[in-house]
Amino acid sequence: MRLHGLVGLLAWLAVSACGDREPRAPAAASTAAAAAVDGAMCKEHGVLEAVCTKCNPALAAVFKAKGDWCAEHGFPESICPICHPERGGRPSTDVTASNDGPADGTKVRLKNKDAARQAGLQLAKAVAGVAVRHVPATARVVYDAARVAQVNPRVTGVVRAIRADVGTAVRAGAALAVIESADVGADQARLAAARSRSQVAEASYQRASALRAEGVSSQRALLDAEREREQARADVASAQSALTMVGASRDGSARYTLTAPIAGVVTQRHATIGRLVDGDDTLFEVVDPSVMWIELDVAEADLALVRVGQPVAIALDMLPDRELTAELSYVAPAIDLRTRTAVARAPLPNPDGSLRANLFGRGRIAVSDPRAAVWVPRSAVQRARATSVVFVRIAADLFEARRVAVAAVNGERASVTGRVSAGDDVVTDGSFLLKTETLKESIGAGCCAGE
Repeated sequence: MRLHGLVGLLAWLAVSACGDREPRAPAAASTAAAAAVDGAMCKEHGVLEAVCTKCNPALAAVFKAKGDWCAEHGFPESICPICHPERGGRPSTDVTASNDGPADGTKVRLKNKDAARQAGLQLAKAVAGVAVRHVPATARVVYDAARVAQVNPRVTGVVRAIRADVGTAVRAGAALAVIESADVGADQARLAAARSRSQVAEASYQRASALRAEGVSSQRALLDAEREREQARADVASAQSALTMVGASRDGSARYTLTAPIAGVVTQRHATIGRLVDGDDTLFEVVDPSVMWIELDVAEADLALVRVGQPVAIALDMLPDRELTAELSYVAPAIDLRTRTAVARAPLPNPDGSLRANLFGRGRIAVSDPRAAVWVPRSAVQRARATSVVFVRIAADLFEARRVAVAAVNGERASVTGRVSAGDDVVTDGSFLLKTETLKESIGAGCCAGE
């Protein structure tokens, strides 16, 4: 048997697509990673980028030689976006719709060693690197615990006025409620008495000091007067401190004002006018939502790979068209006995208020796998029906399709698993043309002939 001749996109090149290996099932890869390396569209001309003859003029001769050419618009007739707008600039047959694909080891041979240059094939080295994969986890939005305040009464009393309600934006120190308290009344009376004693003690000290200066009184009498004065001053300071802590009014009344300890939004109010409250009652909750937490439930099997500082991508059900990115700041040291998961946390700025507590979604934590990885340019990975393939040069005029699974994508590089090794020459530009030659009924597909 000989390798099949190319009658298609490579027209003047004799190309073969011969599966001299048994097909191998590709390793499982995430749908998202596979989609990331699929064929991109040329935004300027509206056709598949890999076969855009405007951006790659050298391809024009390929299609002309085949007879697939629209001279009026300068595109292959089969994908001309003007003549066939319904095809969207792609081949008429969906090359990803079938469950089969090119067998692992399918070879494509060019007519001569110079044919690769004429066809515009570009090569790059597969390189070794750190394996990166994404750990999935259920995600939910919660308040930043350091930005949540539960406001309780300072002392027992009766609510006399409400100054803020649910939804009110407050600053730190803003009034929330006015409470009348017998304890505050008692402290006000104690303060008044302490001030009176302080005035008397001050006068006694001044008199004792003058008598001592005249030699009439003893030094001990002066010291006793000074001690009484300092004790009276301490009683005044103590009473003032107690009243200041609860926010008592300065008019001497038995009322005090309950204030917000932080700036934020009132999310709960349990205070009502006339209610008797004490220190165990939570009357208000104030939350600063400018920064939220994303909590992720990480499966026990993945915990060995998860570390503080790793990036995480979050997709929330309420924001389907928006992917959020954050960095892990905490991984719990304990596992939930029921779910066998551990909580990981990442702070997320929320300047526009779009994140709300208790939103659910999905998270993907980028982790480093201790196994070695092989990285290739994203353009080297082609989706061929239900499989992903990379074309490896094994001779100057011979290329082999090798099935791979895309483990991760990082910028313009993709981590793949399969029969691709570090140091292999992989086809980047032009790999789409080689792919189509391995698929029947796709644009430019070759025919099979045997001897």
